[in-house]
Amino acid sequence: MRPRTLAHFAVLATNLFFAANFSFVKMIAPRLVQPFGLNIFRVGGSLLLFWMLWLFEKNKTPLRRQDWLRVLACGLSGVAINQMLFIRGLTLTTGIHAALLMLTTPLLITVFALWVLKEKLRPLQLPGLALGIGGAAWLISGGARSATASNPLLGDFLILVNAIFYSIYFILVKPLMQRYSPIQVVRWVFTAGFLFMLPFGLGEALHTPFEWFTPADFATLLAVVFTGTFLAYCFNAYGIRHLGPATTGAYIYTQPVFAVLIATLILHEDLSWQKALAALLIFAGVFLVTWKPKEKLS
Repeated sequence: MRPRTLAHFAVLATNLFFAANFSFVKMIAPRLVQPFGLNIFRVGGSLLLFWMLWLFEKNKTPLRRQDWLRVLACGLSGVAINQMLFIRGLTLTTGIHAALLMLTTPLLITVFALWVLKEKLRPLQLPGLALGIGGAAWLISGGARSATASNPLLGDFLILVNAIFYSIYFILVKPLMQRYSPIQVVRWVFTAGFLFMLPFGLGEALHTPFEWFTPADFATLLAVVFTGTFLAYCFNAYGIRHLGPATTGAYIYTQPVFAVLIATLILHEDLSWQKALAALLIFAGVFLVTWKPKEKLS
């Protein structure tokens, strides 16, 4: 199988793994492991695997001194704050809400690109942002009436703030991805992020009652660490290398579809017409914001 074809399967699997994580996390947190403690297992376990993978890396380019501050900023925004808010928010809201709100990431990246990178605003981006933000606001306001979440309003808010920090990370990490291999960048960023989150999650991790875990609970925790984090980031890096960031990023549209199906089947969450309409608004907004018309040949 050609590398490009294999990359398409890898990126599709990445989004399936991320989507399944929405349900896997809710199956064990906070019932057995507290949110910040789960982050220690998730990021720490993946970091160990990333360092092991680095041993087989052929081109071990040393990190330049001027890039250390950027790595620390990426670790703080893209791993520590991002992951802690994501897991905490997910334990308070529904998997369906979290998956749909994460789809606002391309919208937020566009906002930061316009603001920080001074990119030019295209005609369709403004109505696209209005549709996407409107859909997210409707989803959050409707979430307050959810019967399957302990505090959906706070959970949705944390997921949205998590998406904001992930968008900041996406802008910050771009120059590193251009200078180093994706696996090297992820390893450095995860190392910095793990150190930042240690003071917040170590106590919760140490007090995890593993004696209460069933084999299914251990399998779920393993899935969160191995498939939902390590493999997902590895496959995503492989996709970026062979398909480019634009094509790889386009696969994010499949993630909410997978997440909704899994949450409905495993967690028996309800997919109402209001959620479906909010999802349609967000999808339409993301499409308008990211769509670029083909230039006419003169």
